Amino acid sequence: MNRSATLASRFREVILDGKFIANTNYKDQLSQVNWQQAVHKPGDVNSIALLVQHIHYYVRGVLQVLGGGSLDIHDKYSFSFPDITGEAQWLDVQQRFLSDAEAFALALAALSDEHLDVNFVDEKYGTYQRNMDAMIEHCYYHLGQIVLLRKLIPKQ
Repeated sequence: MNRSATLASRFREVILDGKFIANTNYKDQLSQVNWQQAVHKPGDVNSIALLVQHIHYYVRGVLQVLGGGSLDIHDKYSFSFPDITGEAQWLDVQQRFLSDAEAFALALAALSDEHLDVNFVDEKYGTYQRNMDAMIEHCYYHLGQIVLLRKLIPKQ
């Protein structure tokens, strides 16, 4: 398996279907959360919904680059989303996130290994390899938070 395919497999694992590292993934965790639980904030922390939208923001932004577009995302906007006010809206957020994650994995797998060694957008960001590894690590970081939040949220 080439490096791109390996990275895509690791990305799919954290978001869509894996259990090797965390014994769970986003799709599995989110399937067990209704919208009230998703927006619940135990204390002064981010909600599950906000964390999902945050990760989706980066997935969508980097997917645009993988498709040949520009990098238009900014950290200062990565937690700025409208409130989720119902189950249909929560299901839509999940569906768009998972759909974009699958598209991301496909685009990543299509990269050549040589492309992974090219600078990502600008030299200051390092290589595509570095950024794809960082995306996976960022996803695991917030997946851990979601797992912990689920334990703190009242069952409904």
